[in-house]
Amino acid sequence: MTVNVPRRADALRNHERVVAAARELFAEHGLDVTVPQVAERAGVGRATVYRSFPTKEELVLAIARENFRSLEDRTLAALAADDAYRGFADYVPDLLDRLARDRGLAAAFFEARLVPAAKLVDLIGRLVEAAKVSGLIRQDVGVLDVRVVLCGVVRQLIVLDERDPAVWRRYADIILAAFRP
Repeated sequence: MTVNVPRRADALRNHERVVAAARELFAEHGLDVTVPQVAERAGVGRATVYRSFPTKEELVLAIARENFRSLEDRTLAALAADDAYRGFADYVPDLLDRLARDRGLAAAFFEARLVPAAKLVDLIGRLVEAAKVSGLIRQDVGVLDVRVVLCGVVRQLIVLDERDPAVWRRYADIILAAFRP
């Protein structure tokens, strides 16, 4: 039988420092950040990072889950809007603005292997389906198009190391135009 032992206060503080450092570094530099870089930013040893997150992938996933929960909430709010098209049209620029400012989130966004990313893309697909009723979205647009067009734009902007939010907003407009009839 396993007994859950509460973490010591110093261990909890170190865990929180590791998460905060990883969140900052992933936002600034993307997912290529190393565990030693996270440990250094957090002011702890590598072993401390590995005690909380046995692999870098687990650390990435923990930060991604946190970020994707926030994006899911925003997507669900857009889905609940009285005007689904307006919800979608407001959502896409907001999403790209967020991704422009957070390299790690943007990199995780198109990673199909990350369950939160796949779930979010499916929710965006539901938003597109709801917006079709307005007649302002092409009837042949589906989740695959969201993956190709939206995720493709995000991927290319990351590959090009584009950091200017104005450029990302421009591509949000292009995505919206691509989905119109």
